[in-house]
Amino acid sequence: MAESRHPATMAAQALGWIDEQTKALIPPVHCATTFIRDPDNQYRAGYSYGRTTNPTFVQPEALLAKLEGGAACLTFASGMAAATAVFLALRPGDHVVAPQVMYWGLRNWLKSFAAEQGLLVDFVDAGATDALAAAVKPGRTRLIWIESPANPTWTITDIAAAAEIARRAGARLAIDSTVATPVLTRPIELGADIVMHSATKYLNGHSDVVAGALVTARQDELWDRIAAIRSGNGAILGSFEAWLLLRGMRTLHLRVERASRTAQAIAEHLVRDRRVVAVLYPGLSRHPGHAVAARQMRGGFGGMLSIRVAGGESAAIATAARVTVWKRATSLGGVESLIEHRASIEGAGSPAPGDLLRLSVGIEDAADLIGDLEQSLAGAG
Repeated sequence: MAESRHPATMAAQALGWIDEQTKALIPPVHCATTFIRDPDNQYRAGYSYGRTTNPTFVQPEALLAKLEGGAACLTFASGMAAATAVFLALRPGDHVVAPQVMYWGLRNWLKSFAAEQGLLVDFVDAGATDALAAAVKPGRTRLIWIESPANPTWTITDIAAAAEIARRAGARLAIDSTVATPVLTRPIELGADIVMHSATKYLNGHSDVVAGALVTARQDELWDRIAAIRSGNGAILGSFEAWLLLRGMRTLHLRVERASRTAQAIAEHLVRDRRVVAVLYPGLSRHPGHAVAARQMRGGFGGMLSIRVAGGESAAIATAARVTVWKRATSLGGVESLIEHRASIEGAGSPAPGDLLRLSVGIEDAADLIGDLEQSLAGAG
C-alpha cells in the first residue's frame, strides 16, 4: 500500500493485505505452535516456535507500527505484560522517573516489584516539565515513563519537552498512549522512544480481547532485550486474540473520532451543571493541560473524561448507581460507554478523589448519554 495513503485507509484495509493462496481479504488464524525446519535445519519461512512468534501476530504488529510511525511492534498478552517488559529490560541500579498519575495497575507494580528488580523509581507530577527535569539523576536515569492523557484525572504531559529531557539525560522516553491512540497522537514524531498501548482498550475496541503492544522508534539492544523477555516469559498474545485485535483496529479511526466528539459534547454540557464540581477533560479550555494537548493531539481530545460530583463520595456512588445507558464496569475504550467510581477500585494511595467518576465514552448517541447522566445526577442528591 502506498506510503501516502491516510492512516484511516491503512487501518481499514489492514495495510492492503491479501492472502496469496486464497485471495481472501481477511487473514486466517494460525494456531500452530511449531513449524517445519528446512532440510538444512534452517527456518527460512521465519517461524520456529509459537512462544517466539506466530504468523497471526504479523498483521496487527505491522499495522500498529505503521500507524505509530515506528520501526517495529511487539504484541503481548496484556497491557501490563507490555509495560512491565520495558522495566524488566532495564539493568539493576537503573533509575526511572514515572508519573504520580498513571494507570493504577502499573503504578502498584512499580511500587511493589521495581525495587526487587534493582530499580529506583521516583514518582513526579509529569504535567510539570520542571518536575520531570528536576527528578533526573545524572548518570543513573535510564527511563522516563509518562502517560498522556493520564488516567484518571487526564493530566497532560508535554511529550516533546519530556523527550528532550530524556535525550539530555541519556535516557529513553516511553509513553503509555492508550487513551490518545495513534489516531490523535503519534508520540514517536514528538521524540518518544517507545510507545505502549493497552490494546485491550481502543485498539481492539470491543471489550473481547486482553492484549498489549509496544512500538519502538528504532530497533536496538534495549528492543532486543524486550523481545527476549516477551519470549522468555511467555508473554505472547494468543492467535485468536491477535486476529480479533486486527479486526478491531480496522475501525479504530471511526470509533476514536466518534468517541472524541461525544466526549467533548458531554464535557461542555456538564461544565455548566451545578451538580458537578469539576469536569476533567483536556478538550476544555479551562483544563490546565489544554494548550499542550491542543498542540500534540490532532482531531480531538479523546473519549475519556472524569467528573467530580457535588455532595462528595456518597453522591458520586449514588450517581453511578442510577445510570441505565452507561454501564458500571471497569475498563475503557470499547464501543459501550462505561462509568466507574475509581477511588473504590484503586484503593489506598489512589490519586482519584472520592467524588470522582471516570467516564469512558463509547459510540452511542450523545443525547442518550447526556440524558442518562442528567437523570442520574438529578436523583443522587
